Amino acid sequence: MPVLPGAEPYRHEGGEVGVLFCHGFTGSPQSLRPWAEHLAARGLTVSLPLLPGHGTRWEDLALTGWQDWYAEVDRALRELRDRCARVFVAGLSMGGALALRLAAKHGDGVAGVLVVNPANKVHGLAAHTLPVSRHFVRTAPGIVSDIAKPSAVEFGYARVPLHAAHSLRNFFRLVDGELPQVTQPLLLVRSRQDHTVPAVDSARILSRVSSTDVTEIVLEQSYHVATLDHDADRIFEESLGFIGRVATDVGKEGTTTRG
Repeated sequence: MPVLPGAEPYRHEGGEVGVLFCHGFTGSPQSLRPWAEHLAARGLTVSLPLLPGHGTRWEDLALTGWQDWYAEVDRALRELRDRCARVFVAGLSMGGALALRLAAKHGDGVAGVLVVNPANKVHGLAAHTLPVSRHFVRTAPGIVSDIAKPSAVEFGYARVPLHAAHSLRNFFRLVDGELPQVTQPLLLVRSRQDHTVPAVDSARILSRVSSTDVTEIVLEQSYHVATLDHDADRIFEESLGFIGRVATDVGKEGTTTRG
């Protein structure tokens, strides 16, 4: 199945500091492409993979689960670690959960974590019925383009396969149990108004990680897909500042100084 125009994976070969970007559930690399390109233009090596079942049609997503999505970002992280001296992981929404699990599992192999409106739970009464309802109802309406900026649009599925949603629910539970293993510096950015992921998810994450270097930023002008919204430039610049502070041996061109 051809990938939708604009949803293609993105890769840029830069310096010895790399950043792996993880997109959200039913979304695509399109939602993170400007962020990735901004860091690439500053000399960093960037990897933004397309998760299995995404960027084509919702029927493809119905054939995948969290193990497939996580395997793809895990593979991409290992590639970056072979190429770069320092690697950061970043994600939006479910991508934030993927990034946090990578940090929990790879330990010192991840230098820092950057998440925007990270998801921690499938909310709503319907979430509790997923184990049963997915066998009788194939899909539910999708939620895309939760963006305050009128001219911005997110590419995503209009329908959500309930089998995939059930897998997502299980994944969030798994990651929640692993959050205490996250010890890396953490930058968490959340929108005060988010119609997709409530603030309680960020609060839960902050309360459970073991990171001692934690920065939380609250955005006032953006909704869920903040990377395409009014505050996008702030996210990009705060990310560069965070990476530069954590990786103190990083030069201006994204390279490290070796002794």
